[in-house]
Amino acid sequence: MCAKARSVALLLAGLVPVEAWAAPELESAGEPADSLAPSVASVLLAAASSTPADIIVIGAPERLYEIAGSGAVITEEDLARSRVFTVNEALRQVAGIFPRDEEGVGARPNIGIRGLNPTRSTKVLLLEDGIPLSYAPYGDNASYYHPPIERFERVEVLKGAAQVRFGPQTIGGVINYITPALPDELTAEVAGQGGNLGTWAVDGKVGGPLAGGRVLLHVNHKESNGSRVNQRLRFTDIFLKGAWDLGDRQSVTVKLSRFNEGSDVTYSGLRRSEFAADPRANPFVNDRFDTVRWGASLAHLFNIADAVALRTTGYYFSFDRDWWRQSSNSNQRPNDASDPACGGMANLLTSCGNEGRLRYYDTWGVEARLTLDHSGAVGGETEIGLRWHSEDQARRQWNGDTPNARTPGTSVNAGVRENNLREARAFSAFVQSRLAFGRLALTPGLRGEFIEFTRVNLPIDVIAGGRPTGAKTLVTTGKTRLSEIIPGFGLTFDLAERLVLYGGIHRGFAPPRVEDIITVTGGSVELDPELSWNGEIGIRGTVAPGLNLDATVFTMDFENQIVPASVAGGVGATLTSAGETVHRGAELSLAWSSLAGGLTRDTDIFARAATTWVKDARYASTRIATPPCFDGATLGTPVSTGRGPIPCGVPRDVNGNRLPYSPEWLVNAALGVEHRGFTAQVEVVGQTAVFADDVNLIPVTPDGQRGRIPGWAEVNLAVSYGPPQGNWEVFATVKNIADRLIIVDRARGILPGLPRLVQAGARLKF
Repeated sequence: MCAKARSVALLLAGLVPVEAWAAPELESAGEPADSLAPSVASVLLAAASSTPADIIVIGAPERLYEIAGSGAVITEEDLARSRVFTVNEALRQVAGIFPRDEEGVGARPNIGIRGLNPTRSTKVLLLEDGIPLSYAPYGDNASYYHPPIERFERVEVLKGAAQVRFGPQTIGGVINYITPALPDELTAEVAGQGGNLGTWAVDGKVGGPLAGGRVLLHVNHKESNGSRVNQRLRFTDIFLKGAWDLGDRQSVTVKLSRFNEGSDVTYSGLRRSEFAADPRANPFVNDRFDTVRWGASLAHLFNIADAVALRTTGYYFSFDRDWWRQSSNSNQRPNDASDPACGGMANLLTSCGNEGRLRYYDTWGVEARLTLDHSGAVGGETEIGLRWHSEDQARRQWNGDTPNARTPGTSVNAGVRENNLREARAFSAFVQSRLAFGRLALTPGLRGEFIEFTRVNLPIDVIAGGRPTGAKTLVTTGKTRLSEIIPGFGLTFDLAERLVLYGGIHRGFAPPRVEDIITVTGGSVELDPELSWNGEIGIRGTVAPGLNLDATVFTMDFENQIVPASVAGGVGATLTSAGETVHRGAELSLAWSSLAGGLTRDTDIFARAATTWVKDARYASTRIATPPCFDGATLGTPVSTGRGPIPCGVPRDVNGNRLPYSPEWLVNAALGVEHRGFTAQVEVVGQTAVFADDVNLIPVTPDGQRGRIPGWAEVNLAVSYGPPQGNWEVFATVKNIADRLIIVDRARGILPGLPRLVQAGARLKF
C-alpha cells in the first residue's frame, strides 16, 4: 500500500489523530505533507464525524479555512488528553471563552465571550448538532441545565459574521456540541472513575447496525460533592441516536434523550464573615434542586440534486425544574427571617420555611435549510434557512412553612407568590452565501427574527400582614412583538497554502426576556433588544511545520444593553434600554505537534495555548450607581475603587468603568507527550482579577456580593496508558494540584472554586 493510501486508511480507522494528518510518511513519498489535507481530509472527517442529516455549524476542522470568522474545534483527542470532567474544563481550551464555575461540576455553566457577562450563559447560543440546547433561547436564555461532556465527541465554537446562520443570539458566539458518530459494527465501551470529594462516574455506550441503519445508546451517571460541604450533586443522562438511509438520496436521524438531576445544592453564596470562618461552608442543608429534561429530534436529509440538498429538522424538549431553598443570596439569612416563628438562622432547620422556585418549559420547532453548491458558476455555496420556534413557560413560586415543605404554606412569608405563563413564538429566516473569486472569498449574510411575547399572570395569594389572606389576585395579560434584521459580511483571503486571512462585521442581537419586556401587571415595557456591531480580523493556518496559529483582533460596540436604570434601585428596579458598552481585545491560539512537524516518528510531543486579552470591556454611556457605605463608614467616606477613592453613598456616573466579570487576561496552556499508548499532559489555567459590580469596588462588602475577585492560576495533570489498538485504558487526573482556594463568583455571595480533585479510572472496549 502506498504511503498516501495507508494514511487515508489509518485516518478512517481512527488510528491516526487528525493533527497528524500531515505526517512525515507523506513527505517520504516525495509529496508535500499538506498537499492532500484540505481536500481529502475534509471529506473524510466530515463523513466520519457527523450524521449526514445534522445541521452543520463548522463540520470538519479543515472547514475553518473557508469560514469568514473566528472559530475553533475541540477535538475528541483534545478532550481525551485533558481528561475533562466538566464542560468548563473543555471550553477553557478556546481563546475568547470565559466559563465561570459555580458548584464545581459544570452543571449550570456560566459562559462569557469576549468580556460579556457569563452569568447563566445568557449571551451565548448553545446548540447540540445544530439545534437549540437551552430550553428557552428566546424567552429565557438561562442555563440551569447542561448535559455531561461525555455525551459529546467534540465541541465547535463559532464567532464573527458567520454566526448569522444561527439565532436568536448573535452577540457573543455559537457553541455547538457534536454527538458521536454512529458505528458500522457492533461495539461497546464502558468506563468508570472515582476519587476524592465523593466523586465518581460511570459511562457506557453500545452501538451498531439495527433494522437497516445504525444506532448508538449512551448512558452516563455522575456524582460529586463539588466545591462545598453539605452539597451533593447527582446526574443521570441517557442518549439514543439512530440513522437510516432512505434510498440513495435521503436519510433520517432520530435522537432521544433524558437527563435528570437530583442534587442537594443551595443557591446562596457566603457572607464575608462566613467565608472567613469556613470558605467551603454551606448552612442550607435542606436546599434541593430537581430537574428532568426530555429531548427528541428528527432530521431528514434530501439530496435533491448533485448540488442541491435540503435538511429539515423537527425538535421538541421539555424541562421541569424545582429548586427549593431557604436562601437565594447572602442577604437572606434565611429568606423566612421576618417570620416570628423563624426569627433567623438559629431556627433554620426547625421552624423556618422555604421557597420553591418551580419552572416548566415546553419548547418545539421546525427548521429547514436548503444548500446550493454553485462552484460551477461563482465558486462557493449558498444556504437558505427558515425556522418556526415555540416556547411555553410555567413559572410559580410556592413559599412553604417548614424547611422541607413542598406545598404553599399559610404563615408569614408563605403562600403562592408567583404564578404566570410566558410564551414566545418566533419565525426566523436567513440567507448566507460564500462567493469565491480565486484566493478571495466573500460571505454576505442576512437574518431576520420576528418574535411575539405573551405573559399571563395567573391568580396568586393576596398578602396582608406578611401572610396569605385567602383572597386571590385577578388574571392579567400582556403581549408585545419585536423584529430585527441582522446583517453580516465576512471575507477570507488565502495568503498561502493552509494560511488564510479572515475578517467580518455583523449585527449582534439578543431578544429581551419575557419577564423584562412584560411586567407583573401585564403592562409592556418598551425595551429594545440588545444590539451591537461586532467586527474582527484575524489570520489562521499553519505557520511552520507542525505549528498552527489563529490570531484575532475583535471589537464589539453595544448601542444598547438591557440593564437596571440604577443599581441603587436594588432588586426589582425598573429596567431600561440603556447602557452602551465597548469591548475590544485580541485572541491567540497555538497548537504544535512534533510528529506533525516531522521532528519525531513514534513519539509526539505536543503543546497548545489559548490566550485572551480583553483590553476594553467598559460602560460607554451614562449609568448611575452608588458606592456602598459599610463597616461603619458614613455618607461621603472615601471607598477604594478601580478608578481611585470615591465618596460612598453618593450616586455617580460610572461611564468608563470596567464591566463586572470581564477579566482582562485569560490563559490556558498545555504541554504533553504521547508514546506508544502512554499520554501525559500538564495544563495551566488562569485569569486576572475581575470586579463584581459597576462601581468597580475593591474592598469586600459584608454580604460578600461586591468587591474585587483576585486573579488566580491552577495546574492540572492528566496521564493515561492503553496499548496501541488495544481494548483497554487506564487513566488518572489531578485538578488544581496545589489545592488553591479561589473565588469564582460574588453575585449571590461568595462562591469558592473546586479544591484539589484526584481521580483514577479505566475504560474497556468490546
